[in-house]
Amino acid sequence: MTQTVLVAGGAGYIGSHTCLALKEAGFEPIVFDNFSNGHKEFVQWGPYFEGDIQNREDVAAVFEEYNPIGVLHFAALIEVGESVKDPLAFHQNNVAGAINLIAASKAAGVKGFVFSSTCATYGEPQKLPMDETHPQLPLNPYGRSKLLVEQVLEDLREYSDFPSAVLRYFNAAGADPQARIGEWHEPETHAIPIALDNALGLRSGFRINGTDYGTRDGTCVRDYIHVLDLADAHVKALQYLLKGNKGGAFNLGTGDGTTVKELLETIQTVTGKSFDAAPGPRREGDSPSLVAENSKAFTELGWKPERDLETIVRDAWAWHQKLRG
Repeated sequence: MTQTVLVAGGAGYIGSHTCLALKEAGFEPIVFDNFSNGHKEFVQWGPYFEGDIQNREDVAAVFEEYNPIGVLHFAALIEVGESVKDPLAFHQNNVAGAINLIAASKAAGVKGFVFSSTCATYGEPQKLPMDETHPQLPLNPYGRSKLLVEQVLEDLREYSDFPSAVLRYFNAAGADPQARIGEWHEPETHAIPIALDNALGLRSGFRINGTDYGTRDGTCVRDYIHVLDLADAHVKALQYLLKGNKGGAFNLGTGDGTTVKELLETIQTVTGKSFDAAPGPRREGDSPSLVAENSKAFTELGWKPERDLETIVRDAWAWHQKLRG
């Protein structure tokens, strides 16, 4: 009998790719989404239940209907800049909503809860690459909202025997190589899609947010990881919990840092298109450098990233041409 897995936020970017990976691994993904940021077109590998994690009745109803063995939680507000403008909205959705989902999961006897967290919980790097023991001092309300949920799950692992895996993403990028799904935000604020819009001639000029950081070329360094590598990690984390492991926190990154200027060079090489990139002011809440130390995920989950930056950009470009074409 196929095991059902509830995927909160499963119509979003990373959630939809994880539904694909779950289906390929033999699970039945059940998308739970309010479609405020997700897309019904991305629900391709199982049924969906339209609801909101902030609504306890919606959450109770989807558990009653599908009785999932595991829960993967992606349903969050994610834009750092917006979190600075409206912290309360981020805490209402990302913290209170997550607690609703966690409480329902615990009451239903779910065997594994996988939480989509972020390297933004670390804040300013005190060492690079950053491992899971790095101090967590987030620089913005978005990072703090994710850290609060991590702490709830840590308490439940320790005191309530509720198994969970916290996955701290670095920079998700890329798309399904078949271009069935990909990165699609409205409005778009992420670097690679914005650069690809420039390559297609849909935008005029790319703004580099800060060129005076203490990095090798003055621009921010980020660890870009293919969304399908992230999706694979979620499946492995769920399987790890279903085997009876207690769980813990895991970094998901490649361990390789790329500056904004290096990213733009790769994009222009892959697309064969050139476009202007102008320096701009630093963005509030940004860290100068975020690079993962990912050996714990390899040792405990048996996971490692398989796709390099050029593959990320090539897959994103194929999707982007389809989306914007």
